[in-house]
Amino acid sequence: MKTKKPYMWVPSLYLGESLPFAAVMLMSVVLYQEMGLSDTQIALYTSWLGLPWVIKPLWSPFIDTFRTKRWWILSMQLLVGAALAAVALSLPTPMWLQATLALFMLVAFASSTHDISADGFYILGLSNVDQEFYVGVRNTFYRVGLVLGQGGLVALAGLLQHSGMHVSVAWSVTFLAVAALMVLLYMWHVRALPVVEQPAPSISRKDILSDFLQTFYVFFRKPHIITALAFILLFRLPEGLLTKIVPLFLKRSLAEGGLAMDDVTYGVVYGTIGVIGLLLGGLLGGWLVSKYGLKRCLWPLVLSITLPDIVYVYLSYIQGTATWLVASCVFFEQIGYGLGFTAYTLYLVSFAHGERSTSVFSLCTAFQYLGGVMLPGMVSGWISDKVGYVQFFWLVMAFCLVTFAVTALVHLPEEERR
Repeated sequence: MKTKKPYMWVPSLYLGESLPFAAVMLMSVVLYQEMGLSDTQIALYTSWLGLPWVIKPLWSPFIDTFRTKRWWILSMQLLVGAALAAVALSLPTPMWLQATLALFMLVAFASSTHDISADGFYILGLSNVDQEFYVGVRNTFYRVGLVLGQGGLVALAGLLQHSGMHVSVAWSVTFLAVAALMVLLYMWHVRALPVVEQPAPSISRKDILSDFLQTFYVFFRKPHIITALAFILLFRLPEGLLTKIVPLFLKRSLAEGGLAMDDVTYGVVYGTIGVIGLLLGGLLGGWLVSKYGLKRCLWPLVLSITLPDIVYVYLSYIQGTATWLVASCVFFEQIGYGLGFTAYTLYLVSFAHGERSTSVFSLCTAFQYLGGVMLPGMVSGWISDKVGYVQFFWLVMAFCLVTFAVTALVHLPEEERR
């Protein structure tokens, strides 16, 4: 039975999905920079933390066959809250780095499991009409969580440091705040999440393995799989290199080649204005593709996700510029990212269409995160430390040629060519 009050739980469910991701993949970058780690260390460590989002298709069949998705959502939210509280308590200790990395990895596994359960629950808990109606709500509140994490909570850490707190204590308070939010979401969802399914029937491990291997078989038998896989893996390469380095560039001192932003300014410029630009770009990209089709929009949107990266070359040359100019550049680049990522996502959806579409799409997202975020992120810090920010951003522009190449080779599904 579909719930009659989805507005009671859809927004909070996707807020709970994005907050742990923001803590692990975004806030941790700023934390480690302020705790004295190099770009090489930060990019490598935090990129490894993205591994659970890459490999989550491996255990998604188990989620479908053990307990209910409601149970998984509640359990993972409570586990995330406890783990983030442990992060807060470990920061003032001598073993803070090892402890936080282990705990962030635990949060990442719990959060990726929560993602699987939440998306499945959304389908089970809503009618087809409501699923379409609330898709904008879920995406908006996911972005709200990113703004809250990368914007508001990073700014909170900065304000606490300005008040005289030591950096480790300030971040301890900040992560306790995130943990408290997750526990509050758990308490709310105990009441608000409807009961829409019975415990799943027991399925043998042999059947689960067979189902998983069948998904791989279907995926790799898709038409034009070589060029499609190249497109999925490499389209986001320039953005993957930027993801870890831009926050570090904005916060590093002028002597280190950065823009010397404090946490409050960073939270407003990159964590809030940037995310708003990303959201607007995504909305505009969706409207353009719905009006003109993916084939006609593909190259304009590809140029939108690549060419605006030049703003970071510009900013690296004119260090110490006005905050409004930096904010304008970030906003412009993030709008372009939102536009281009829309085209990319719609390609993945169309590629996955057909047999086992949900499982194939899950594999697509895993491959795109591996090639477009995790692997480029792991080496990006080492490159920036070796060549400096100016040369690094020029290299990113050069890697845009890879995006152009895989776009030129990719075959759009037939329904998109009509």
